[in-house]
Amino acid sequence: MNVPVTPIADRRPRLWARVASGGVDAEEAGIRRRRRFGTLLAAVWAVYLFDPLRQGWQLENPVARAYTIAVIVAFGVVYVASYWLLVRGPSDQGWPPRPPWLVVAASLAVQAALIAAAAVTLHSQMLGLGVYMASYIAFTLPVRRAVPLELALLIGFAVLPQLLTGQPPAYSLMQSIVLAAFAVGGIRVILQRNHELHIARQQLAELAVAEERLRVGRDVHDILGHSLTVITVKTELAQRLIDVAPERAKTEMADVEQLAREALAGVRSTVGGLRAVSLAGELTNSRTALNAAEIEGVLPDPGDLPSRHSVVFGWVLREAVTNVVRHSGAAHCWVRVTPNSIEIADDGVGPRDSARTGSGLSGLRERVRATGGELALGARPEGGFRVLASFPETIEESE
Repeated sequence: MNVPVTPIADRRPRLWARVASGGVDAEEAGIRRRRRFGTLLAAVWAVYLFDPLRQGWQLENPVARAYTIAVIVAFGVVYVASYWLLVRGPSDQGWPPRPPWLVVAASLAVQAALIAAAAVTLHSQMLGLGVYMASYIAFTLPVRRAVPLELALLIGFAVLPQLLTGQPPAYSLMQSIVLAAFAVGGIRVILQRNHELHIARQQLAELAVAEERLRVGRDVHDILGHSLTVITVKTELAQRLIDVAPERAKTEMADVEQLAREALAGVRSTVGGLRAVSLAGELTNSRTALNAAEIEGVLPDPGDLPSRHSVVFGWVLREAVTNVVRHSGAAHCWVRVTPNSIEIADDGVGPRDSARTGSGLSGLRERVRATGGELALGARPEGGFRVLASFPETIEESE
C-alpha cells in the first residue's frame, strides 16, 4: 500500500481535535498555551536584572541613575519581547521555531547595543548580561550556527575586555555563559524531539486510519462479492426452474433470502471489526455456491482441515471460488489444502485481465502477504486457472 507521508521537517501538522462550540481547534489552543508558558519562563529570568538595577540606583549622578535604569529596563523588555515574537508565528510551524536570520541578528544587535549603553555608567559590571544573549542564541539557532556565536560571545564578554584592561579572564562569567548555553540548548533539543514525536504520532494515526479503511473495504468486497455472486446464480437458476420445477425454484429463492440475510450480517460484523472467517465455514459456503452454479466441486473433508492459517485460507477460498463461479465458465473446481498451503484450480477458460487485476485478488494478495505468505496466480497447463496461497514451513512441522 502506498500512502503518501510528508517528511517531518517539511510537514504542516494537521490540527485534529475540533471543539464543537465555536469551532475552536483544541490542539491549536494547546500549542499556543504551551508557547505562552515558554515565554513566561523566559520572562522569569528577568528577575536577575534586579542586581544591575540596584547598582544603577546607587549611582550618585541623577542623570546617570535615570539613564542606567532606563537602559536596563529596555534590555529586559527587548529580551522578553524577543521570545514573545517567537509565539506570534503560525501554530503549525515547528517548535522551537526557526526565525529568520535577520530577526535573530536584529534582536542580538539590540541586546548588545543596550549592554554597551549600560556599560557607559556601570562599566564591566554589565558584562554579566551576556548570559541572556547566550540563552537566546542557544534557543533560537541550530547547534551548527549557535556554537560559533556562543564562542564569539564567550570571548567578547569574558576574555577580551579583561585582557584589554590587563586582568585575567572572568572565569565565573565564562562558566555562567557555558552553563546557560548548554541548559537552554538542551531544552531546545528536548522540545524539538517532542515536536517531531508529536508529528510522527499523527502520521501513524493517519496510516492506521488508512489501513483500517483498506481492511474494511477489502472485507466488504470479499463478503459481498461472494454472497452476491451466489445470489445471482441462484436467482438465475430459480428463473429457469419457475415454470418446470416450481417447488425447486421456491427452494432456491429461500436460499437467496438466507444468503442475503447472511451477507447483511457479514457486512455489519465486518464494519464493526467482528467478522470471523474460518476455512471450515467457507468450505460449506463454497460447496453451496459451486452446486448452484452447476460446477462439480472436489473439496477436502472438513474433518481433515488444518487449524493453522484457517482464517487466511478461508479468505483465499472465498475469493477464489467467487471468481470461479463468476468468471471461469468451468465444469470442475478442485480445492486442495495442506498445513501450509491452499490451492483452488478449475478447468475453465483460464486467466483474464479482470481476474489478474481485480481488486478482490489484489486485496487477497495483500492479506496473504500481511500474514507472512505468498499468493501465486496463473494458468494451469491443463487449462483453467489456479490460485495458490503458501506459507513457509515452521521448525516444528519440519521436525
